[in-house]
Amino acid sequence: MHHLDAIRQPIGAELADFRQLFEHTLSHTDPFIEEALAHVRAQAGKMMRPMMVLLVAKDSGKVSSVAHQAAVALEMLHTASLVHDDVVDEADVRRGQASVNTAYGNKVAVLLGDYMLSRLLLLAAQTNDLRIVEQISRLGGTLSEGEIYQLQNLRQEIVDEQAYFKVIHHKTAELFATCAELGAIATGRDATFCQSARRFGEIVGLCFQLRDDILDYRSNATVMGKPTAHDLAEGKLTLPIIHALSKAGTTQEMARVRRLRQGTATPEDLPALLSFVEAQGGIEYTETRMYELRSEALSQLSNFSDESVKKALQAYLDYAIEREK
Repeated sequence: MHHLDAIRQPIGAELADFRQLFEHTLSHTDPFIEEALAHVRAQAGKMMRPMMVLLVAKDSGKVSSVAHQAAVALEMLHTASLVHDDVVDEADVRRGQASVNTAYGNKVAVLLGDYMLSRLLLLAAQTNDLRIVEQISRLGGTLSEGEIYQLQNLRQEIVDEQAYFKVIHHKTAELFATCAELGAIATGRDATFCQSARRFGEIVGLCFQLRDDILDYRSNATVMGKPTAHDLAEGKLTLPIIHALSKAGTTQEMARVRRLRQGTATPEDLPALLSFVEAQGGIEYTETRMYELRSEALSQLSNFSDESVKKALQAYLDYAIEREK
C-alpha cells in the first residue's frame, strides 16, 4: 500500500468531515473575499497536518468534534502563515498556481492572512478548551519566530547546527508537535500520552525538513518544481552544507557562500560548493540524523493502543523520510 493511502486508511470518514468543515470555515459571503479565499482553498495540499491531529485523536476510539475544530484551526494557521510567507519571500507561485500576492497583490494577501488568523482563533475559542486556545496562540508566535531566526541566519557569517535546528524546530517541527498534542488533548488523554504524541509529531516535523534539505541537493527541477540546490543558490545554509563547512570549510568555501548571498556569485561557486558537500558526506550525515530520529519516534508509538493508528503513523513517519518531492 502506498504511504499516503496507508496514512489515510483509519481516518477516511473523518478526513471527509474535516474537509467539509475546513471549506466552510475558509469561505465568505462577500464575493471578492470569497473569490480570494477560493484561490487559497484551491492551493490546499495533502492535508498532512490535519491527518496528524485526526490519527492521534482516532487512537482514543472516536474523533471528537473538538479534535475536528482543532485540526481546522491548525490547518488554517499553517495556510495563513504560507500566505504571509509568500509576501515576505516575494514568491510568485504556490503549489503550481499563482500565489495570493501575485494574483491579488501584497495588501490583499496580508489582510487575507490576518482574516484567517482571526477565524482560526475564533474556532479555537469555540472548543471551550483553554489549552487548545493557548497552544494555537503560542504556535502562531513560534512560526513567526522561526521565520525571523532564518532571516537572522542569512545575515550571519557562520550558521552552526544548533542555529539551524532552532530554525527548523520553530518553523516546522513545532507545528507537527502541536497537531499531535492537540489530537491527544481534544480526546481527553492523560499527560503521558499527550507528551508522547507531541514528541512523535515533533520528530516527524524535523524529518520532513531534513528530507526537504536532502531533496534540495539531490532532486532535479522537474521533480521538485524548483532547481537543484535552490536554497544554497539563495545563500540559505541547510544541514548538508553546515556539516561540510564545520568539518572542512576553508576561507575559500566561505567566500563562495558570501558571494551567493550577495548575488555576486561566479558560475563556478554553486557547482564547487555542491561538490564540496558531496565530498564531505553532508547528505549522508543528514540522512544519519534523520534515521536516528526515526528510531526515537517509533519508540513513542508504544504508548498508542490502536494497531491501525500505529501502522498509519509509522507510514506517516516513513513518508516524511522517504518521499521524493
